[in-house]
Amino acid sequence: MAETTPGHERTRSRFIRLARTRFATRLTMTMERFWPRILPLLVVISLFLSISWLGLFRLMPDTARYGVVASLGLLGVASLWPLRNFRRPTPAEIDKRIERANQLAHEPVAAQSDHPAGNRDGFAEALWREHQKRMAGKLVNLRGDLPKTGVPERDPWGLRAAAALLLVIAAAFSSGPYGGSLLDAFRAHGGAEVVPPRVDAWVTPPTYTRRAPIYLTAEANRETEHFTAPHGSILALRVTGGSGTETLSYLSADDTESPIAPEGASQSEALSVDTSARRFTATLTEDGKLRLKRDGQEIEGWLFSVTPDNPPEIRFAEDPRRAVNGALELAYEIEDDYGPAEAQALFEQAYNAPDARPLYSAPDLPLTLPRRDGRTVAAKTSRDLTEHPWAGSSVKMSLRAVDDAGQEARSEAKLFTLPERTFTNPLAKALIEQRRTLALDANKKPRVLAMMDAVVTWPEETLKDLSQFLGISAARSRLETAQTDDQLRDVVDYLWEIALIIEDGDLTAAEKRLRQAQEALKNALEEGASDEEIARLMDELRSAMQEFLREFAERAQQNPNMAQQLPENSQMLNQNDLDRMLDQIEELARSGARDQAQELLSQLENMMNNLQAGRSQQGQSGNQQSEMRQQMDELGNLMRRQQELMNETFRMDQMQRGQRNGEGQEGQGQQGQQGQQDRGNGQQPGEGQGMSPQEFADAMRGLQQGQGTLRQDLESLMKGLEGLGIRPGEGFGEAGEAMGEAEGALGEGEGEQAVGEQGRALEALRRGAQDMMNQLQQAMRGEQGGGEQGFRQSNNGRDPLGRPQATTGPDFGDSVEVPDEIDTQRARRILEAIRKRLGDALSPALEKEYLERLLDMQ
Repeated sequence: MAETTPGHERTRSRFIRLARTRFATRLTMTMERFWPRILPLLVVISLFLSISWLGLFRLMPDTARYGVVASLGLLGVASLWPLRNFRRPTPAEIDKRIERANQLAHEPVAAQSDHPAGNRDGFAEALWREHQKRMAGKLVNLRGDLPKTGVPERDPWGLRAAAALLLVIAAAFSSGPYGGSLLDAFRAHGGAEVVPPRVDAWVTPPTYTRRAPIYLTAEANRETEHFTAPHGSILALRVTGGSGTETLSYLSADDTESPIAPEGASQSEALSVDTSARRFTATLTEDGKLRLKRDGQEIEGWLFSVTPDNPPEIRFAEDPRRAVNGALELAYEIEDDYGPAEAQALFEQAYNAPDARPLYSAPDLPLTLPRRDGRTVAAKTSRDLTEHPWAGSSVKMSLRAVDDAGQEARSEAKLFTLPERTFTNPLAKALIEQRRTLALDANKKPRVLAMMDAVVTWPEETLKDLSQFLGISAARSRLETAQTDDQLRDVVDYLWEIALIIEDGDLTAAEKRLRQAQEALKNALEEGASDEEIARLMDELRSAMQEFLREFAERAQQNPNMAQQLPENSQMLNQNDLDRMLDQIEELARSGARDQAQELLSQLENMMNNLQAGRSQQGQSGNQQSEMRQQMDELGNLMRRQQELMNETFRMDQMQRGQRNGEGQEGQGQQGQQGQQDRGNGQQPGEGQGMSPQEFADAMRGLQQGQGTLRQDLESLMKGLEGLGIRPGEGFGEAGEAMGEAEGALGEGEGEQAVGEQGRALEALRRGAQDMMNQLQQAMRGEQGGGEQGFRQSNNGRDPLGRPQATTGPDFGDSVEVPDEIDTQRARRILEAIRKRLGDALSPALEKEYLERLLDMQ
């Protein structure tokens, strides 16, 4: 391969630059010749685009639109005429343009491509190459010039710039809601549209969902492509202005398009009516796309996902149970997408005869709904149905819930006995049984008459009050003459009133007023009553509660055993607590927190139920508990007598010891014994001193007989407890043994030993009494069953209103520590030391006075 010289490289690079300059110059010359000829056509096209994008074609009548389109078409054809003279530049013209632009003399550019004319020999060729070489030396730093179209000379006013600016503005305007389309020039229009259409669209969810409306055309939702709405939402779209040909349709997921007619006209009528504002409404029931069209072309569209409204679910959280006051307590759970609208308990008789003729329909029991916070599903309802004639019968109960969409759900059925009021009076209980029999089947009227005849046959045996006899006789007469169902229902209501009077007297009137006030306030909270109505009902509830508590307190004072029958773990509830809860309920209702107010009212109702538990539970075991209280009183009396006997034995023993001491000690010992005698027998100092041995022996035998009597009484008490079903504890057996030992020691004159055994017997009696109390409490809890679940922390020694109450039976001194035998001996040594110090003649007078006061304090 031959080596290249620097001269060849320079020559090669010159030719490369020359070729580039020729190409650039060719483009420049082509633009100079083509641009002036194509510019008129571009201006015509830009005018057409601007008019279309600005929406002017839609505003023109058809005649004007046709004229403008035709004019623009003719102008476009005419602007093509100058293109017939267009020709491309030749190589010679390009070389001359380069030489002229670079001011080169003797045509050095053309020389590079020219050839000598005529015959060419070797010398001529060499001479020509030398000439080209010299001319190539001038081709250094070649450059082309800019195009010179001559348009400014032809358009000195710059109208071409106005067309370009108008095109840019129209392009930006076309992206808006009022922008036009390129096809508007070729569409037929019914008339001119004065105002561009304005579209407003929104979706309103059902009220019970508590969700805010969705504004589809709001600026914040312009970029949103997909919307979610609850089932049953109302879609509303309003078109203001426009041509009047706008249509609305809904395209479902299965590609089925359903037209939506405007309000006040069918779809066919809407197409022929030109209105300034039209409104479309529809209900969203499935996923799809909402499409707004004009002349068959979609101008707006929105995609929707419809959230289905599932039916509610209701179930029992616990089995139905009886409250402490006889009310029916239900615990259940309700689940729904947006919360249930209503719920109720449904009853039906479980074992009713096919041909039965009931006088009363099933109880109406609406259920309390849980909070609509999306999380709470549990709720409770407590309702007193004891007055209903179905109370006490076997029923099947199921729960029913309905949501705002009308969807219904039911729970499983529960078989149980509908709680009834407990009647302890046999006569009242018999009347209630016959009342229920008559209410469930009016065909059993003869049977009820026969039973009432049996009651009034021997009134002196069954009726303790003349008013009871008169009431039952009147009820029987009314039943006998009753022919219609309404008359029979009057008899059923009358039997209930008589039973209440026989059982409780007038206290039930206060209870009824309290329950009616509670029910009225509960209904007002559920129905959203006004603040004035809530305030009035709160005043009525306060008044009813005060009346109930006053009568309850009066009954408790007349019968102290009512307070004693309350469960041991009952809660203290004073008047301030009740007032505070009532104030909180009123404040919550006034501030709009109705759900919290209903919940607090339910808690207050439960507290009042627990307050009535003592009276209702008292009658369930009144006779048996009366016998138990008698045995407890007898036990307390027995312990008191044993304590007095031990004190007397101790005094006699001290007296015997004092007579055996010396002279100095004798006087002081008698002084101490005198103080004890004063406390035991109420004698004045100086009495009972100087007993002879015979008198002392007689006194000890009397104490022995008293101890034997106590032991026999203890045995009788133990037999009585066994008859009541209470097993005497080991303490009573140990007390009997200690009493026997004390009786033997007294017979032998051993006072100190007798005192020790008596103390042991007394301590054993306390342990036996405590064991007996534990058995009684367990028996009471067993009778109360689940009733005690309504109570909480105990407050011993006070009734449910916070007032001090008497203890059940005697006070066994459980809170007082009883000294044992070792403590007794220690006390005896202390007394002997005090007496010895008093016998010391050298003791100061001040010290003797102090020691004498100590002895007097015994």
